[in-house]
Amino acid sequence: MSRALEGKIALITGASRGIGRAVALRYAQEGAHVILVARTVGALEEIDDEIKAIGGAATLVPMDLREFDKIDQMGQALYDRFGKIDILVGNAGVLGDMTPMAHLKVKMWNEVMDVNVTANWRLIRSIEPLLRQSDAGRAIFLSSGTTKGPRAFWAAYAVSKAALENMVQTWAMELGKTNIKANLIDPGATRTRMRAQAYPGENPDTLKEPEVLTDLFVELALPTCDKQGEVVRYS
Repeated sequence: MSRALEGKIALITGASRGIGRAVALRYAQEGAHVILVARTVGALEEIDDEIKAIGGAATLVPMDLREFDKIDQMGQALYDRFGKIDILVGNAGVLGDMTPMAHLKVKMWNEVMDVNVTANWRLIRSIEPLLRQSDAGRAIFLSSGTTKGPRAFWAAYAVSKAALENMVQTWAMELGKTNIKANLIDPGATRTRMRAQAYPGENPDTLKEPEVLTDLFVELALPTCDKQGEVVRYS
């Protein structure tokens, strides 16, 4: 049976749980070799076991994305091993505190910006040369409904996602007629740990599972995808 991503090399951050985990499993099912980045070794090993159980293959990269120099080192190591990256999924993110802007602690502001914005810029900087080695490089980042307009108390998270969206769309414009397409997905309300943190009183049974989103991630990863610089909102 034909698999949509057969032979592709896909790098996924925040791959140990939630949307990242669901995408990793789906990409592996579709024939991609998945490179999984997350902080927790145990969680990475668990998803590695699941991927092996379905006949897939993964490379595990335990890493805190706030250690920015390690992103550059990873890029070089991936070039040495694979020579290219076909798909980059920048999924890792942190919510931070839900609080008035003036009350947000400096440490929390910096953490949110580091993970949600700067780490993704460092990924773009490090992985673009590998995407150029692919016949059809595809980059997908996670946006948010907070970018539709200001929301009180969403503080650093909303600001970081607006910055990420602008950054990816700027990069997409610069890519022009290269072989790389860069887009964003706004997943909407999804049953994840971050959603539970943001809405602690919400019934999770009313929310879609992360697996529901994976068709969209496959669509944007295909060589036939012609979207560029778009925010694709799940509906």
